[in-house]
Amino acid sequence: MNLSEKTILYVDDDADDRELLWEVMQKITPGLKVMFAENGLKALELLDASNQVRPCLIVLDLNMPYLNGRETFERIQANLHLKSIPVVILTSGENPVDKSFFANQSIPYYNKPVRLVDMENLASDLTTLCR
Repeated sequence: MNLSEKTILYVDDDADDRELLWEVMQKITPGLKVMFAENGLKALELLDASNQVRPCLIVLDLNMPYLNGRETFERIQANLHLKSIPVVILTSGENPVDKSFFANQSIPYYNKPVRLVDMENLASDLTTLCR
């Protein structure tokens, strides 16, 4: 299956960040689908929906209302049907405890880029993680 037939789930409460990643992903990999959820609860609802496409990658922000990124990750890992989906952290947070937690889980941890060229490089990296 080529990338134009795959879907990434991006979970972030910031609508501008969601839009920016979508635009850059479309520039880097036209046709790649991106689903959005504004928090971890919505993400889990999407992932549990039987009619929903299974994403090839989940991109999680950490600082979100209702269910933060770490809690969302832990629930994904506890679900036998979801734990095989690769997860990447994309956040503006600098919490060393979070960084250490995800490093111990071998989960890639990215800080949200400020420059467009860095966002394009990140989007390119994300497409390589989408299996």
